[in-house]
Amino acid sequence: MPFLGKDWRSPGWSWKKTDVGWKRIIFYGHELEDNNKEIDLKALCSDNKENVFVGEVCELASAKRKKDLYNNNTKSQFVFTDKWIYVQKGSTKERHGYCTLGEALNRLDFSSAIQDLSRFNYVAKLFQLIARSQLRNLSGAAQKNYFNILEKIVRKVLDDHYNPRLVKDLLQDLSSTLHSLAIHVGRCVLVGNVNIWLCRLKTIHEWKQQLNNLHIPKQICNGVSFNELPLHTQNDILCKLSDACDIINLGQATPTLQSLSESSILWKKLCHFHFSDKQFCKNLVLSKSDHVDWKLMYFTLRKHYPMREQYGDTLHFCKHCSILFWQDCGHPCTAIDPDSCLMPISPQHFIELFQF
Repeated sequence: MPFLGKDWRSPGWSWKKTDVGWKRIIFYGHELEDNNKEIDLKALCSDNKENVFVGEVCELASAKRKKDLYNNNTKSQFVFTDKWIYVQKGSTKERHGYCTLGEALNRLDFSSAIQDLSRFNYVAKLFQLIARSQLRNLSGAAQKNYFNILEKIVRKVLDDHYNPRLVKDLLQDLSSTLHSLAIHVGRCVLVGNVNIWLCRLKTIHEWKQQLNNLHIPKQICNGVSFNELPLHTQNDILCKLSDACDIINLGQATPTLQSLSESSILWKKLCHFHFSDKQFCKNLVLSKSDHVDWKLMYFTLRKHYPMREQYGDTLHFCKHCSILFWQDCGHPCTAIDPDSCLMPISPQHFIELFQF
């Protein structure tokens, strides 16, 4: 069986299959002379040795320039037939090396995932965490892929007006990180020319301006409007919101919604959704009448503890196969009961999977 890559037993050798087994191909002088891809021995032995490799070198240099130009200008996405990745954290006899965050970013098809609204918030939150702490750990190809996908995220928000606040926070964190790395920390932690990063900073600033100038047109509805719904229905809708900023912004629309958004029951449900009873006991906030101020309690707990994350669809990890994948794409699992081995992966857990 031949080794396709370089091996310590045969570095760079070519093999051919015979009746008695595999034999190494050895090129002799007459074989090299007849081979158009090898060195011309007559030219090599002549006295004029200045232009022996000039044509070949020029051709290689021209091809390299074309390749570099394509790599710098292309917006193409990495394409893989398999939408899953094996998460390997160490070398074994069967597998050598480990899986990196950049490789996972290229393999898991995040470019298509952002087109699905159930995955959009998940991908945006993941990219925000990468912008805060993991950007310098990405390879050059992964960083390029990161910014290509980020551009598609911004374009989707500008076209569909979907969750612009989340993407604004993402761009703000990314801008702060790049500014710190490019100016304060130094160039040595960045992959590539520093001018490319300054150009990316300028692009991020333009994206932030476009999102700040985004105006969502008023929807024309011929049916029942939100204000015409019964009060208990409006209150039920408010109770379905898991973000305090959404509740506060909705309360600024009408006096009725302002009254509903200040309901103590609403903030109590929000506190119980995000935090545990043990956390309540450590940070109990009472009002002047010795009653629990649930709204103030929520913002107090948010300073000390992480909030519960809720997404329509997430990546899943198979504990039997050590494979990370989107659930609707599936993966080659050998377990008897594959569903019992699945574990949903939060954005923070995704980052922790590739920390060594």
